[in-house]
Amino acid sequence: MSQQTKAKLILQDGSEYVGTSFGYQKSIAGEMVFNTAMTGYPESLTDPSYKGQILVSTFPLIGNYGVPGNFQEDDLFRFYESDKIQVSAFIVSDYTEEFSHWNASLSLGDWMKQNKIPGLYGLDTRALTKKLRENGSMLAKIVFEDQETEWKDPNLENLVAQVSIPEKKIYGDGKHKILLLDCGVKNNIIRCLLKHDTTVIRVPHDYDFTLEEYDGLFISNGPGDPKQNSKAIENLKKVFEKDTPIMGICLGTQLMALAAGADTYKLKYGHRSHNQPVVLSGSKRCFITSQNHGYAIDMKSLPEEWETLFVNANDNTCEGIKHRNKPFFASQFHPEASSGPTDTEFLFDDFIQMIEEFKNQKQAK
Repeated sequence: MSQQTKAKLILQDGSEYVGTSFGYQKSIAGEMVFNTAMTGYPESLTDPSYKGQILVSTFPLIGNYGVPGNFQEDDLFRFYESDKIQVSAFIVSDYTEEFSHWNASLSLGDWMKQNKIPGLYGLDTRALTKKLRENGSMLAKIVFEDQETEWKDPNLENLVAQVSIPEKKIYGDGKHKILLLDCGVKNNIIRCLLKHDTTVIRVPHDYDFTLEEYDGLFISNGPGDPKQNSKAIENLKKVFEKDTPIMGICLGTQLMALAAGADTYKLKYGHRSHNQPVVLSGSKRCFITSQNHGYAIDMKSLPEEWETLFVNANDNTCEGIKHRNKPFFASQFHPEASSGPTDTEFLFDDFIQMIEEFKNQKQAK
């Protein structure tokens, strides 16, 4: 660990912070966001929804339980949400190289060096978080001595194309055939689907799934501006004409809304935490959820045949939508959350129940 190597964190507003390197030593630029989770940094760092972003952890001590090894289960990394670190860089208040955990195989710093991801500690992350809450997500860059780098706005790129699978892949051999549109899917979503006697057919983000036969369509999470994904939106418009069950999560929710004719907008600083309360529309029932998104659906723009399913209890933003007559629904939060909470994992049960009812109706005709 290069404890004496310093680097600057420079923000778009001109402010600068000096930190100590604990990762790979290269200059990098991206969009700076913050996460309030107390645990789960291996899962957060490998979440494809963070592609292009410099992540600030609000929890002060990071690294104390190290990083698990590359254990695989169902052809998926057991403790990661993808096959590599997806964030552009990681900013923490206090980092420790000394770790202790039963399944840890290396330190966070060594893992980041292997993945060529820079990390800084010794910065005032409370001040950074306060700045982001007041000013919104902003561009930032980490600059090492004699390694200048240009500003970069990842939201201008099609980030989904960078994290989606390149070709079709099949998991499981169950009775329910699920077609999964991969816009940057988290591994735990696939694991949750496989719990329900399914065959999961994972396809690229721009795959023409309109001609495929399946029992249910699943639209995954992913990074960036949902409006960049015109091919997926056009394909969704076509399948909306059918009655086959559809479920979306996070970016998938926004893509479904856009395909339905609604609009989306960029949140000031996004929702990225393990403790976001959402309320089931038409009730007082509240769930604690994990979230990671920078865009939201304009509820007022939803067409008449769609309605809001969940609302954020903190800021009243849209946290889910459903069709009034067809088996289509989506959640902006993550019911599969890893490392938790899993209060809303029952939504996968609801999806499978919709599929079973749909298949029974087809057989009865």
